[in-house]
Amino acid sequence: MSTPSAPPRKGWNVALWTVQIVLALMFGMAGVMKATQPIADLAAQMGWPGAIPPWLVRFIGASEFTAALGLILPSALRIRPVLTPLAAAGLVVVMVLALGFHASRGEFFAFPINAGLGALAVFVAWGRSRKAPIPPR
Repeated sequence: MSTPSAPPRKGWNVALWTVQIVLALMFGMAGVMKATQPIADLAAQMGWPGAIPPWLVRFIGASEFTAALGLILPSALRIRPVLTPLAAAGLVVVMVLALGFHASRGEFFAFPINAGLGALAVFVAWGRSRKAPIPPR
């Protein structure tokens, strides 16, 4: 077990960066799609965007895209890297809300995706705040 002053092992950084990149790609693409595609097209593909107000679909998309940027840029640039675990924690909240929303609609097929992405976001939030934080410049 490492002490607070001991540097994290390289494996932790590699694992966290890998998960950060995967999450950023997933949420970045999904966010751009939800923020820019016509609502009718989104509803035809996913169903649920037709059941909520269009502004909420756009807000979710913008939030996911912003969080994707927050997973990468602060840590990569070492400018306020404390924002990376906060972005991951925000995605955990989004995934918990998505689980509740899909449950209310009986869309249980979405559970593994939401739970998996949420678990990966928990890993990044924990890892970048406790196990292998990135120091600022």
